[in-house]
Parts: sequence; C-alpha cells; structure tokens
Amino acid sequence: MNARANEPKSGEATVVSMPRAEKSPVQSEAPAQQQPTTPPAAPVEAAPKKKGSRRLVLMIAVPLVLVLGGGYFWLNGGRYQDTDNAYVQQAKVSLSADIAGRVASVKVGENQLVKAGDVLFTIDPEPYRIALDQANAALATARVNVEQMKVSYGTAEAQLAASEATLTIRQAAFDRQNALVQQGVNSNSTLDDVKLNLQEAQTAVDLAHQQVAAAVAALGGKADIATDDHPAVLSAKAAVEVAERNLSKTTVVAPADGIVANVANLNVGQFIATGTTIASLVETHGTWIEANFKETQLTAIRDGQPADVTIDAFPGVLHGTVESLGAATGSEFSLIPAQNATGNWVKVVQRVPVRIKLPDSAEATLLKTGMSAAVSVDTGHSQLDKMLGK
Repeated sequence: MNARANEPKSGEATVVSMPRAEKSPVQSEAPAQQQPTTPPAAPVEAAPKKKGSRRLVLMIAVPLVLVLGGGYFWLNGGRYQDTDNAYVQQAKVSLSADIAGRVASVKVGENQLVKAGDVLFTIDPEPYRIALDQANAALATARVNVEQMKVSYGTAEAQLAASEATLTIRQAAFDRQNALVQQGVNSNSTLDDVKLNLQEAQTAVDLAHQQVAAAVAALGGKADIATDDHPAVLSAKAAVEVAERNLSKTTVVAPADGIVANVANLNVGQFIATGTTIASLVETHGTWIEANFKETQLTAIRDGQPADVTIDAFPGVLHGTVESLGAATGSEFSLIPAQNATGNWVKVVQRVPVRIKLPDSAEATLLKTGMSAAVSVDTGHSQLDKMLGK
C-alpha cells in the first residue's frame, strides 16, 4: 500500500528530533586502531635529545677517565724493572787429571750427584809409586853426600893445621941458618935447602886454605849447616814432595758438591794425557741468575736491591738480590764484536747482564743451569718519586 506524503501546509510544519544512531562494531574499532598513531608524535621528538646528551657525556668522561687512569699508573709505575731474558747459571768445573796414565777404575756414573771429596776415578798408581821410591833414595843419597862434605871439611881443617905447624918449624930452621950466615959462621949456600923447605911449607899452607874454602863452599857457605838445610838435600826433598803429589793425584776426587756429566766416554784402561778434560762437574751450590736487562732499564738498578725470580720449569717465586751489574754489554764479549762504524748502521738497544744471587735452599738445588727465568727487580722508586727527587 502506497503511502503518499502530503506536503505540510504553511504554518503546520513541526520539528522532530531523531535519535542518534548507534555505531557499528566496525566503526568503533577503526578509531581505536588509528588512535595510537597520533599521540606518540610527542615522545618520538623527545628521545633524540636524551640520547645525544648521554653520548656527549660519554665522549667527555671516557677519555678523561683513561687519561687520569693512565697518568696514575704512569706516575706510580717504573718501580719494578722486568725482563724475561734471564737464565739460571751454575759454576761448571772441567775435570781433568794433573798427571798422565791409564784409568784404573771409574767410581761414578753419568749425571750422578756427588759430594766434595768423593772419588770420581783413579789412575794406575804403580809408576808414580816407583818414582816416589826413587825420590826417597835420592834424598837419602843427598844426606849422605852432605855428611861426606862435612867430613871433607874436617879433613881440610886438619890438613891446614898440619901445614901451618910445618910452616912454623920451617920458618924457625930458616931463621937459625940465616943468623949463622949473618954471623959469618956458614956460607950463603947453606940457606938454599932451608929456604926451599920454607917455601914448600908456605905453599902447603896455601893449598890447605883453599881446601878448607872448597869444603865450606860445598856445605853451602856454612860449615855448621844442618844436613836437611843443605841445598842438595832441599832439592831432593822437593823431588820427594813432587813424587808424593803425583802419587796422590792418581785418585781424582770431586772438588765441590755437584752433578757429574760427560763421563760416558771414560773407560777403564783408557790412557789420558795431563790436563785433558774428561768430564764436567756442575756445582749445585752458589746458583745465580744472569738477567739481561735493556740498557734503558739500568738507570735505577743498584747492587743489593731485592729481586723476584720466576722459573719456567717450576711454580712459585724465588727471592734474590742484585749482586752486581755487568762490566760491559754482551756483544762486547762476543768472539767477533759488532762493527758499528758502517754506512748502514742501525741503532739497537743493547743488553747488559745483571747477576742475581739466590740463597741456598731446597728449591735452588732443583734448578739446572741454562733454565729460562723471568726477573723483576724492585728499585724502590716510582716515576713520581723520581720527579720529586726522592
């Protein structure tokens, strides 16, 4: 049925308020999704300001902290001088025989620990025992010869006395004959025999004096010299001492406590010459460290300063003291020293050996010569102390 709306007449029109239509779910969700897009605009503009200020603070603070920290460590540094160019050192003794001969026995083995005075090996002593007997016989002969010289001196003295007595008699006989001749009782010819006898007596006295002088000279210029003080006896006694020493040297002993090495080629029956090195002894006492410091590190290092030593082969720290500084750099003692007077010279920092003394201890006895070590010397003065003149 069609309804037709009649137009209202003039004066009859009325205003009707219509109710607001409810929003559909689709319309209500659309504004909710679009709503976050507009409010975040303000925070997005504030974030770059905070981030930029924080970055500025870091750019200033971090270098400042680094500079202050580095300056602090630099001012308080320099007290300890370190080097890892260091090695354990022990005295090495070359063992040799003072005499020649054949090896009679070997008492030690390779790398054996020995004490001072322990027998290492022996040399056949028989030839030197015979030489000692000969020296003793020569000494006895020298003493007999001195006694004979004393007897000869006594004989010469007696001969001199007899000659002087004969001279006295001959002189008296000559005087009597000469008096008779002067009185005219006898002729001059009677004096010839008497005068000849007097001259012979005088000659005999002179010869006797020479024999006495020779006897005294044979006794070393001293007639009453003791037999053992005579030069011939002293020489014979020295020969005996040499023979005794050679005989004692047939037994070779360790000169100090240590470890014997390089004795593998020493065999019984082997002939060795005098002074030939046949083994080596590494002493286990008196161990030291040879630390090679750069020449730029030696300014504050002095004798007596404490030093800490670390051995690569063993844990822990050994405490020593600086005993001495080297007399020259290591290159000065090389077989062929470097020649720096050349056109292509390049400056190289040299190293000077510093001797670090280690006390005798159980740990020190475990060290082996040549081991690597690291050394730190306490100079007692930092960079700040040096700047302040302390």
